[in-house]
Amino acid sequence: MKYTARLKQKYQEEIVPALMKEFNYKNLMQVPKLKKIAVNQGLGDAIADKKLIDTGIEEMSLITGQRAVATKSKKDISNFKLRRNMPVGVRVTLRGDMMYEFLDRLISVAIPRVRDFRGISDKGFDGRGNYTFGVSEQIIFTEIDLDKVSKINGMDITLVTTARTDKEAHALLREFGMPFKK
Repeated sequence: MKYTARLKQKYQEEIVPALMKEFNYKNLMQVPKLKKIAVNQGLGDAIADKKLIDTGIEEMSLITGQRAVATKSKKDISNFKLRRNMPVGVRVTLRGDMMYEFLDRLISVAIPRVRDFRGISDKGFDGRGNYTFGVSEQIIFTEIDLDKVSKINGMDITLVTTARTDKEAHALLREFGMPFKK
């Protein structure tokens, strides 16, 4: 028996028919789908402490289940003591089953652990059907051991879809279970 992610199965069985009905799509290929999830963490303090990049890579790899890579600066900025090709962040791009697994954990476990949570803002759409939001603490993910955390860092999560409009992307993410503000 082949394993499929829970949200992938939900997309095929429930979300596609719901979106076809809501937007009156004539063809199955018109229904928007999730292409990738990009997770990015800026670690500006890594200029002074090189170990922050290593812990960032380790934490991001634990959170996403995929090996993270360091992002490097593109140019010199003397005011920030920044040199070209210095590591300044960590990123991961998720596709396929790993993407659906991460989204499932994000929606059902991590986001409800945010303090004073009242829903995710729906202002993060870019006009082309992609949605970006920030998480202020990496400790909302259960994979992170609180005793080993040296510094609280936030991260940006971008959900890239094939939707043509923000309205279609909002409907897609709402069907996946994203807790948008009312």
